[in-house]
Amino acid sequence: MTTEELREAFLLDQLFEAGRIKLFYTHHDRLIVGGVIPVDENIVLEAPEELRASFFLERREMGIINIGGKGKIWADGHCFVLDKLSCLYLGTGTKEVVFESDSGTSPARFYLLSAPAHHNYPNAIMTANEASPVDLGDAFTSNQRTVNKYIHLEGMRSCQLVMGLTVLAQGSVWNSVPPHTHTRRTEVYLYFDLPAGQRMFHFMGEPQAIKTIVMAADEAVISPPWSVHFGCGTANYAFIWGMAGENQVYTDMDALSVADLR
Repeated sequence: MTTEELREAFLLDQLFEAGRIKLFYTHHDRLIVGGVIPVDENIVLEAPEELRASFFLERREMGIINIGGKGKIWADGHCFVLDKLSCLYLGTGTKEVVFESDSGTSPARFYLLSAPAHHNYPNAIMTANEASPVDLGDAFTSNQRTVNKYIHLEGMRSCQLVMGLTVLAQGSVWNSVPPHTHTRRTEVYLYFDLPAGQRMFHFMGEPQAIKTIVMAADEAVISPPWSVHFGCGTANYAFIWGMAGENQVYTDMDALSVADLR
């Protein structure tokens, strides 16, 4: 694939737009990726015609992480308050979902990831501090980072969705190194909190045929099961990782050596 073909197939580069909800559907494990920025008015999650459903979560579940100002999500009349980096899980069967910002001048920026679901788990919310943050990596290898796991087998339960976020320490730029694949799951990365004018270099492809997509802040990239997914930024940043597929085992990875990459 050429650079443009890669970007067309895997990059979601216009995910957030003030006052709108934007949704992108991929046939890779039938994931839906979305961005919502409510400003002056609340935004209701509708069921697109392509779903052939009476409401969005009729046969789906969804994880939502706020990367902006404080906001609220109303789910079947129940209000969930999301500060920055808080995560909300909504189970299948939730009929009405409404997004709201506390301030139009500093609106919430809700990132969502949705997968098909065949079992109902209760709606739940978790802050970054409640996600049992784990410090990994080392400053000497430029990948010192803090990992927050929200939706997983030992956290908020789901049918098949796994979701969390990683924050890199100042001076660290590499993520998900050593690299890996997991052929049983599709993964999506959203890079954020990258300073204006800086860029992410997201590496993907089969281990012996690495390609690169250059990304800006608040852009997402789809990683198909056969692809590696690691990156390097020109400054430190954070990213949300989310996946769905055959299992929910966080450690189900096929590890690779950096020296084996080509």
